[in-house]
Amino acid sequence: MRGAQVAAADRVRPGAQETGYEPDPRRWRALWVTLVAGFMSLLDVTIVAVALPTVQRDLRASPAQVQWVVSGYALTFALALVTAGRLGDALDRRRIFLLALSGFVVCSAACGAAPDITLLVVARLAQGLAAGFMAPQNSALIQQLFRGAERGRAFGLFGSTVGVSAAVGPLTGGVILALASGAQGWRWIFYVNVPIGVLAVLLGRRLLPSTRRSGRGSVDLPGVLLLGLGVLALMFPLVQAGTEGLGRLWWLFPAGAAVLTGFARWQRRLVARGAQPLLDPRLFSTARGYAVGAGVGTLYFIGFSGVWLVFALFFQHGLGFSPLRSGLAVTPFAVGSAIAAVVAGRLVERFGRLLTVCGLTAVIVGLGGTALLLRLAPPGSAPWVAAPVLFLGGIGSGFVVSPNITMTLREVPVHMAGAAGGALQTGQRLGAAVGTAALPGLFYLVLGRSQDYRGALVAALGAALVGMVAALALAACDWRRDRKLRGSRRRCPDEVAHDPMHTRQT
Repeated sequence: MRGAQVAAADRVRPGAQETGYEPDPRRWRALWVTLVAGFMSLLDVTIVAVALPTVQRDLRASPAQVQWVVSGYALTFALALVTAGRLGDALDRRRIFLLALSGFVVCSAACGAAPDITLLVVARLAQGLAAGFMAPQNSALIQQLFRGAERGRAFGLFGSTVGVSAAVGPLTGGVILALASGAQGWRWIFYVNVPIGVLAVLLGRRLLPSTRRSGRGSVDLPGVLLLGLGVLALMFPLVQAGTEGLGRLWWLFPAGAAVLTGFARWQRRLVARGAQPLLDPRLFSTARGYAVGAGVGTLYFIGFSGVWLVFALFFQHGLGFSPLRSGLAVTPFAVGSAIAAVVAGRLVERFGRLLTVCGLTAVIVGLGGTALLLRLAPPGSAPWVAAPVLFLGGIGSGFVVSPNITMTLREVPVHMAGAAGGALQTGQRLGAAVGTAALPGLFYLVLGRSQDYRGALVAALGAALVGMVAALALAACDWRRDRKLRGSRRRCPDEVAHDPMHTRQT
């Protein structure tokens, strides 16, 4: 038993399985295949929002039914992530990725062809499941294909994809609706995935390396069940928030917390027996930066994901903008995020957590300034006045998402990269679900009491900033701890090398 525990400990030690690395000459082309597929899956979280009124009219759906077109996708997406990551680690990331991408393409076509709201919701649920199986393979393949500074640049591109996909969703949806006019134009929001996805499948078959390993084929089925039930219990009231689900289903929150507690205990029991868990709990203690990075990502996405729905409500209903003009109004944020994320990937090895601290500060200043300017500026000039501070917020976001993903996953052993990436994205999806439920809900609450769209916007953006300030506090504490650790190394390297706390963190 002791030998099994030692062997298991060796398996989670960062770098223990990364010897003998030889760069794959196709790695950068393979990365672009996974990024395009990942961009499609994340874009579909927000792109549909601008088309919901058209879908509702065309399919004669109720508000509750049409809401499931968005929330159902987010729900099944989150449910699949950790299990899909573990399956990729245990079986073959290439195979899981290509099967999931193929399923995503088929489901996209089914969504576009859906004759009624019931079949559209079913197709969206299946599409979200396929996206959830595809997403953790992206970060895991980066872990496998890249090392050192190259890994930082690759994660920079990945972080840019994550950040920009959410920001440009409303704009992309507005452009498609403007080009495909008419009652059936919303269907092209789904059809556009088909040719891009087919091309990505063909290129992926040629460029992606196989990761099949012997002796790692076991999957923790009780863990899959416990984690799935726990995440479902936490997310279901949130996706039902628009139909008073929070009031009726509040009891699912403590039930979900209890199930996840049981999941954590089961994972620790498997580790003690030397078995392979679904999500190794030692990731949070031995992989430096993983626990803090997961916390920062979850808190940040509470505010980051919800603000896009709030902006869409404000610009379209409050100022009377078209979906396209509404999307264009938030484009400065997306542009700043894309630029900064790529740059941040090259700087993260040098500045580390400081990038996240500076980025969060810029996002807080940018969104806070946007709320103030949109409150005071004349309606006709509001987007132009707010553009510079939105651009600043976007730059800050690029310095948050990309470096945080890099620092969270860079010390994770390659053979656990899928499960670790899935858990990280599950936290982000939970945060996004909280934000997309709470912020529009607060917007409507203030609007119903005051009939003041500007006041409602300020209240919702203020609530988003609360989550971002909490993320900033966590990141700042981690940055200070890292500075103290480096100072201790310089003063007394021999003592620090034998310090148990130092060993745990590094």
